[in-house]
Amino acid sequence: MNINAEAGPRPAGDVDGAEYDVVVVGGGAAGLAGAVALARARRSVLVVDAGQPRNAPAEGIHVYLGSEGRPPARFLAKGRAEVAAYGGEVVAGRVEEVRRRPEGGFTVAVAGGAAVGARRLLVATGLVDELPPIAGLAERWGRDVLHCPYCHGYEVRDQAIGVVATGPLSVHQALLWRQWSADVVLFTNGALQVGAADAERLAARGITVVEGEIAAVEVHDDHLSGVRLADGRVVARQALAVGAQGRARADVPAGLDLPVTEVAREGHVMGTQVSADPMGATGVPGVWVAGNVANVVEQVIGSAAAGVRAGAAINADLVEEDTEAALAAYRADPLSARGEAAAAARVAGDARHGL
Repeated sequence: MNINAEAGPRPAGDVDGAEYDVVVVGGGAAGLAGAVALARARRSVLVVDAGQPRNAPAEGIHVYLGSEGRPPARFLAKGRAEVAAYGGEVVAGRVEEVRRRPEGGFTVAVAGGAAVGARRLLVATGLVDELPPIAGLAERWGRDVLHCPYCHGYEVRDQAIGVVATGPLSVHQALLWRQWSADVVLFTNGALQVGAADAERLAARGITVVEGEIAAVEVHDDHLSGVRLADGRVVARQALAVGAQGRARADVPAGLDLPVTEVAREGHVMGTQVSADPMGATGVPGVWVAGNVANVVEQVIGSAAAGVRAGAAINADLVEEDTEAALAAYRADPLSARGEAAAAARVAGDARHGL
């Protein structure tokens, strides 16, 4: 079994008209991990990958045991190879619409005209990071404009770090980033009023508060060099931390009407996510979710774990459905079912578990 090949996804047209136990929408860590779990459970599974991973700009993924520092593209290529090694399929494409079938299951329509059938769906479409409207900020995202200190803090340790406020939780964010550098500046950017108690806490940690709105980020030789304020001041910085709001890609695919909730902490809106139980089951029958679409703060390793949980839950649900179908057939014609079992036993002989 070869799991080292790093081939890209096939075209979606290659599978037009095919039927699967499960279609996974999204080819990131959650979707691929869920597909591996399902393929190992001997389920037919198709991953439809739009090729838009959230962490694509990053040099490497971190705090992922066994894959520390691996570039996201290589990490995902290895994941696709692992899915294929167990008989799963991965195709490139964007799911445009899902239609529920009267007889059960779904028809999944992919951009370009391909359509496949699925008994169950795992939606792992991730989220979109919504950044403050600051000139040049988005272009540096994932490089020297960062979000998670546990993902990228070590790589900018001891550098001049700026925290761009986006709400009340930004004080906590500045104190958190102080663990990685003694040179931290909190830019209020019109989004934060620092009270006396918080000002004292920040001062105790040597964190400078800069009032005023940010006009743009400064870049020199393809490296972030500072923050230019609306009044013309420039504050030298080497990295910026931004608590971007994460908006769940719940509208991809269309036609599911997945339930979305807003996530807030201490009055700070962190984003939106699809509501689901701990195993990823949504209020929409036959549909599970995993990864950032269901958890706005999930890291890569947590997204992969959520994919495995959802995959296991989907398989268990299909086992129940398969058993109910077998039971109905057995009750309708028990002699046929017994005869089939006896014939299978004769063919297997001693090649059975425990013999």
